[in-house]
Amino acid sequence: MVRKEFLQLFRDPRMWRVVFIAPVIQLLVFGYAVSTDIKETATFVVDHSGTRASRELVEAFTASGYFRVVGRSQRPADAVRALDREEALVGLVIPVDFAERLRDGRGAAVQLLLDGSQSNTATVAQGYAERIVQNFGVRHGGGAAPAVDLRERAWFNPSLASRNYNVPAVAGAIIFLVCLLLTALAVVREREIGTLEQLMVSPLTAAELIAGKTVPFAIIGLADVLLVTAAALFWFRVPLVGSLALLMFASLLFILSGLGIGLLISTVSKTQQEAFMTTFLVFMPTILLSGLMFPVSSMPELFQWLTLANPMRHYLEIVRGIFLKGAGVTAMWVQFLTLFALGAGVLGFAASRFRKQVG
Repeated sequence: MVRKEFLQLFRDPRMWRVVFIAPVIQLLVFGYAVSTDIKETATFVVDHSGTRASRELVEAFTASGYFRVVGRSQRPADAVRALDREEALVGLVIPVDFAERLRDGRGAAVQLLLDGSQSNTATVAQGYAERIVQNFGVRHGGGAAPAVDLRERAWFNPSLASRNYNVPAVAGAIIFLVCLLLTALAVVREREIGTLEQLMVSPLTAAELIAGKTVPFAIIGLADVLLVTAAALFWFRVPLVGSLALLMFASLLFILSGLGIGLLISTVSKTQQEAFMTTFLVFMPTILLSGLMFPVSSMPELFQWLTLANPMRHYLEIVRGIFLKGAGVTAMWVQFLTLFALGAGVLGFAASRFRKQVG
């Protein structure tokens, strides 16, 4: 059965590209696209001061690389209009007495306008702007020392590059989708072309039939894990601090869940089109409730509880821990145990339904 599945899967040369090349291409695309870092954010400047100090402040914004001046004016209404037309995301308004108050130590103030319709980018831009203004005030505040000397240091991801955080997670999402689709479509395809009935009357037992339908895709899933991990390491330069063997073991546990859900979809779908649509109905909530795009801690409490039944949430915690922290089983045994329980449970339930259909 395993040999037959491999022969049937790769009989079409296009399947090689779908199974092995497509995941790498997807990782490259999403690795660049999925990022919370901001660069050269469009900024509109309204400088009422027109002094050397105000020009140095604007230069501090542009020199950081986070902001790019796209327009200047003497009227605040122009900044509002630029934000309204989405010509700028940030508006910087410097008052007339900026240099004087800065020189006298009376506390100079500037106004920062943000386009709240792009809340994530605006929040990150606000943090960068606050840091730039704070550092500028310390350097030009007449020598006065700040009340608190804050010295920051980020562990595990010193540069705070979102790519190091996102790429391993995107790889997990791609592997899950591949296992889900291959398993669901393979069984339904047998039903559509009428060969499932032939397998039912063969000497194969139901357990052998299930193993023959899942083992090849588990092997393909592990091969894809190696491919996307290599792309993450050598293309995106994401550090792998932990054990590759432990990563493969966690991936195998995660693949069990993908295969089980795919097999379960195949038992409720009559056609490949129905299986394909059901796969994406399952895939999207799995992604949204995994912590890939939004932190689980920021979700409502009910949804935080629901994420505990999501295998991708536990896999992403393991993958990020192995990649960035070098964490081992002792630090993440709860996630490993939960991933195994979910994988074994969903695969066992799907196999029991499939046996009933075969019977």
